[in-house]
Amino acid sequence: MLIDSHCHLSNKDYDDVQQIIKNMQDNIMIVSGADANSNIDVVNLCSKYSNIYGVLGIHPTEITENIEKDLQYIEKHINDKHIVGIGEIGLDYHYECDKELQKEIFIRQIRLALKYQKPIVIHTRDAIQDTYDILKSENAYQVNVTIHCFSESLEMAKLFIKEGAKLGIGGILTFKNAKKMCEVVQNIDLKHILLETDSPYLTPEPFRGTKNEPKNVYLVAKKIAELKNMEIEDVINITTKNSIAQFDLC
Repeated sequence: MLIDSHCHLSNKDYDDVQQIIKNMQDNIMIVSGADANSNIDVVNLCSKYSNIYGVLGIHPTEITENIEKDLQYIEKHINDKHIVGIGEIGLDYHYECDKELQKEIFIRQIRLALKYQKPIVIHTRDAIQDTYDILKSENAYQVNVTIHCFSESLEMAKLFIKEGAKLGIGGILTFKNAKKMCEVVQNIDLKHILLETDSPYLTPEPFRGTKNEPKNVYLVAKKIAELKNMEIEDVINITTKNSIAQFDLC
């Protein structure tokens, strides 16, 4: 069984969400919220499909004047069936932004996760040091932490792993210019890795340029097996166990 530990399945992402889910057959998807609408979609999907779990959160670039209402919705549904964490949350400094506001909302969501003892799924872009520092200062590692779509250095990978975090590895690993990520995967134990797609984004080779979907998580597992000189079945088995433990899946 494969687990895509991070994907998006909102109605705005696909013309036929049901078909995308069907393509995963009996495999598992952990669907991530990012804003008010996608959080509602996550709650609805989790209530409908036995192989879908979800995390709820406000992405750092999706903070609006309705943030109080958005956070209330997350807290209201945090203990719903198949809701297994808070995410994706974090920091994104790629474009001009209010960094202090991002930090404030990030910290509030971390504290919400700690209050309910739920895993945290982290988005970080051009903000890795602040992300690391906030997670440390907020004692976030009392719960399971996943660094989604990890693409930082091996040194940074080791720092997060030392704190107990898991690294989400996706389709970027298959890109021709992914030397840094290949180095990370080759030099850390598979027990620290979760498979993900971040669908509908970051489609792996050889389908880059088309819309991604959870079934492509197999291609990520295949690339990891090549890099680590392992059988793909072993990569799938180990990473599946990692995700089950990380999110306490039933």
